Amino acid sequence: MIFFAVSFALGTYFTFAAVQGDFGLFRRVEIAAERDMLSRKLTELQSQIARMENLTQRLSDDYLDLDLLDEQARSVLGLLRSDEIVIR
Repeated sequence: MIFFAVSFALGTYFTFAAVQGDFGLFRRVEIAAERDMLSRKLTELQSQIARMENLTQRLSDDYLDLDLLDEQARSVLGLLRSDEIVIR
């Protein structure tokens, strides 16, 4: 009788640990969801880095994109040419 009670208690404990424990099934699902989320965020950050590298390269001394320079001067510094009219 005691053998069955101990066996049942141990079986219940190990079943609970396999499902709810630190290395259980629920934790594995949480880790997989977090991995997917971080993978999407990594892809987004890599695209932002590529965009920034492109803009940096286009404004470098070796290759200067005058249209981008003009756009940046207008947006950041608020510069206008003398023949332009601003309507707000």
